[in-house]
Amino acid sequence: MGATSARDGKSGTVVVFYRPDEASAQLANRLADFGPCVVVDNTEGHGVPCGEPLDGRIVYLRNGANLGIATAINQGVERLIVMGCTRAMIFDQDSEPSGELLDALPAVLAGELERDPRVALVGPAYVDARLGGVVPFVRFGYFKLRRVAPTGTMPIAVDFLITSGSCINLAVWRDVGPMDDALFIDFVDLEWCARARYKGYSVLGAPSLRMEHSLGGEPVRLLGRSYPGHSAVRHYYMFRNAVLLIRRGYIPWSWKSTELVKLPFRLAIYGLFMTPRWEHVRLSLLGLWHGLTGRIGALRRN
Repeated sequence: MGATSARDGKSGTVVVFYRPDEASAQLANRLADFGPCVVVDNTEGHGVPCGEPLDGRIVYLRNGANLGIATAINQGVERLIVMGCTRAMIFDQDSEPSGELLDALPAVLAGELERDPRVALVGPAYVDARLGGVVPFVRFGYFKLRRVAPTGTMPIAVDFLITSGSCINLAVWRDVGPMDDALFIDFVDLEWCARARYKGYSVLGAPSLRMEHSLGGEPVRLLGRSYPGHSAVRHYYMFRNAVLLIRRGYIPWSWKSTELVKLPFRLAIYGLFMTPRWEHVRLSLLGLWHGLTGRIGALRRN
């Protein structure tokens, strides 16, 4: 599949379900109006009824277990490739893409590919009211991430984009490789973007496009800043995967330096301001240990 086919081809969507509700099914059904749609359900067992039937045009893949976000995205993308798609838009079940975004995002990718066939990914700025509105794009910087305001109309070169709302150029999928199953959930998007950039591809933020998206649970506010809140288990993956990525040679040292600075502050915030405090600290420290010892995949809990 060459760059020309990616420019002229069709777009599809992948939605990852985990214990979905009626709104999740409504999202998938709406996406089916915009082209091929694959739902990958990571819910344990036989799945949870959504309260609304899925559109018959949707390809529904039920895993019967939580295999992680990376595996689910890979399954969905591979199915879209079989269906002849050259672009894949990825969404979480609680994403809120507008019709304008669904039309414009593949068009932005197609336009950028006319100028540069080595574009791997484009994505919108996302809006999280709990974190203060429009969230800036990010470039890596030594000891501190550099925030880039999503202004203007021209796409902006960035170092990574969150998975939800991103549009992948499937012409480069084989060369970059799939999402890293070993990470399971956190930093999956960052790792794939860093790998793509290491291989010479670009990652672009589309500043004129917006998507409503809530990052994590209820944020913690400290010294005038809001920090996304997560469960203790998610903090395990954040700490473990940060250490795993710090040990990888293709991950930029600019990002590694920032994480090394942030890890102790995160541990203090989780231990002091999130409940149950000991569980957050315990699983964060376990994540650090498992990262140092190379433990990968899902956390196995007794």
